[in-house]
Amino acid sequence: MSGPAETASVLVRPPYAWALAAAAGLGLEWLRPGPFVPVSMPAGVLAGCILFACGLAFAAWAIASFRRAGTRVETYKPTTTIVAMGPYRFSRNPIYVGMILGQIGLAVGFDSLWLVVALAVFCLVIRYGVVAREEAYLERKFGAGYLAYKDRVRRWL
Repeated sequence: MSGPAETASVLVRPPYAWALAAAAGLGLEWLRPGPFVPVSMPAGVLAGCILFACGLAFAAWAIASFRRAGTRVETYKPTTTIVAMGPYRFSRNPIYVGMILGQIGLAVGFDSLWLVVALAVFCLVIRYGVVAREEAYLERKFGAGYLAYKDRVRRWL
């Protein structure tokens, strides 16, 4: 098993955090509805589906780029290379951007303010409990190569 020096040692696995945020938002919506989308139901559902699909596609493209580069997607396994192709040309965290866009799609589609609130918590957890640790790990592991990539590419978009 990998030790802290060999991985980013993130606080939570991102897919679990995303699933928990979505489930919490939907659960709160069921208990106490909190609509916020000022469009008719069919248009909101369609817009939500499109946003969700775009987020899913962006994250899938990022995962495929990791696999093509021959490194691991899982945060609990060692990273073997800096991926700077595909969506990683535009964002250092396209998988998380895809998750965020997907959650926005769910919020719009379900017309749920609670999903937006859960998304805000998810964003804080990802930013400070995952991304900050990943960036520190990549700086330690790849040094100047990662710092140059970090200077060229924005964290989000």
